[in-house]
Amino acid sequence: MEHPGMRQVAHEINVAVPADTVHRLIAEVGNWPRIFPSVIHVAHETAPEGEERLRIWETAPTAEARPSAEGGPSAKGGPRSRPLRRIVEPAARRVNFQHLVTEEHVAGIGGAWLVEPLGENASRVRLLHEFRAEGDIPEALDRIDAEVDRGARAELAALKENAEREAADAGLTFSFEDTVLIDGSAKDVYAFVNEAHLWPERLPHVATVRLEENTPGLQTLEMDTRAKDGSVHTTKSYRVTFPHHHIAYKQVTLPALMTLHTGHWTFTDTDEGVTATSQHTVTLNTDNIHTILGPQATVADARTYVHTALSTNSRATLTHAKAHTEGRR
Repeated sequence: MEHPGMRQVAHEINVAVPADTVHRLIAEVGNWPRIFPSVIHVAHETAPEGEERLRIWETAPTAEARPSAEGGPSAKGGPRSRPLRRIVEPAARRVNFQHLVTEEHVAGIGGAWLVEPLGENASRVRLLHEFRAEGDIPEALDRIDAEVDRGARAELAALKENAEREAADAGLTFSFEDTVLIDGSAKDVYAFVNEAHLWPERLPHVATVRLEENTPGLQTLEMDTRAKDGSVHTTKSYRVTFPHHHIAYKQVTLPALMTLHTGHWTFTDTDEGVTATSQHTVTLNTDNIHTILGPQATVADARTYVHTALSTNSRATLTHAKAHTEGRR
């Protein structure tokens, strides 16, 4: 029986993308870092059969309560993680969710994503919420309602923008990776990449680093890097670390040619040594291609330029990690 203090709200938006595609973007959480600006990384945790348990790492860049993925209230301050329970219903194009940890004033919050076809190449996305306030206090309920409203509108707008951009030109988003075999242990190679505060001493292309890890495993990394022409560029990323085999990151201050940059460092022990891989996913910013690369430049030119620049830095990092690790043996 529904609790008398429960409030139910609904938000919706039309998206010029087929319903099955939109549902897949929501259901497959590996898409979230590129679809939802707040999401850094999502990982599956052990769950009962028939449901999913997720751990979501996300940003909260201001002191104000900020919308979070699934449109719920968020913590104040910097990046954080939170658990989420989901049940995905592919046939119904529905994803049910429940927040497993809530803020003090929230007694409970959950809801569902529903995707409905509007013809062959369009869909309506509905984001439903139901929530209660601690003590069923009306003022607290109104506060939650306002936070949910801001979050839901932001998430739906981001979903629409990024889904439509991908559908319009799939070539703007692309992924690639570089791999180096290292004679050593994954633990040692992981440590080289994890200890980013030492990079100015270890990596010639890194000028300065500011690394914070107020929560174990969740890092804020600001870095000044030198380009081949001698210019210095400042970047900021959030990193989620999984000792001693995986570091996921999302860059939040982006060069002019990118609207998205996420990536993964992975370290795998094998019989031959450590397979160390740097993976990137990038979305190009077409508005700046001619400004940066010249009036005749194409999307293909921009892909090549960005791929080369990122691979050069990644391979330099992996090569120095190899030299550092093998030199210690």
